[in-house]
Amino acid sequence: MSEPVLNIKNLTVSFPDHLVLNDLSIAVNKGDFLSVVGQNGVGKTTLVRVVLHQLAPQHGKIEYHPVFKRMKIGYVPQFRNIDEEYPLSIRDFVGLNLHDSHMPWLSKKERQKLDKIIAQTNLETIQNTPLGEASGGEKQKAYLAQALINDPDLLILDESTASLDNVRKFELLDLVKEFNEQQGVTVLFITHDIELAQKYAHDYLLMRHGTYQSGPIAQFKESDLEEAEHA
Repeated sequence: MSEPVLNIKNLTVSFPDHLVLNDLSIAVNKGDFLSVVGQNGVGKTTLVRVVLHQLAPQHGKIEYHPVFKRMKIGYVPQFRNIDEEYPLSIRDFVGLNLHDSHMPWLSKKERQKLDKIIAQTNLETIQNTPLGEASGGEKQKAYLAQALINDPDLLILDESTASLDNVRKFELLDLVKEFNEQQGVTVLFITHDIELAQKYAHDYLLMRHGTYQSGPIAQFKESDLEEAEHA
């Protein structure tokens, strides 16, 4: 039986004016592709912030395996509009997550890692394009490559496809699926897009205001989300 990468136990987070997460428990095993779905305001972003140690819960905990100081997490944000004058090329932007040494340039080993992830994410032909001049889909692929360059144990996609057209959404998630299946990268996919969740995920977590439902994605029904909307 696979050991959990994340074991979320009785997680409760509240702010002065409202309760956001209420006694949430779920285990995410190595190699899982979990889609987290639910309406705005149910705590999806708060859950991500707790996983990233940006926010402390009032109750409960998240157990990491291996321990957090060794566990590597890659994070791909929502689409961010980058100014056309942004000075870095796509290659240089992806390489920002390297620099194991204190030298201002990449080592031979780091250059090899950069070459590899550029190839794996199909960015070779545009790697010298200024990031600010890239299309939305190309920018998100650059963020994905940056998140993957250090071989993360867990990859978090935080509404990363929300502003992309259908072709670019599938391109991005096809890449994610390859890393999930071929390299065992565990994926936590925050999304409103049920079609994408059903196509790519193994399991789902449906978040409501204070209640939760989870299971294999094949068992998810559209009516579950409708019930959440009217809860």
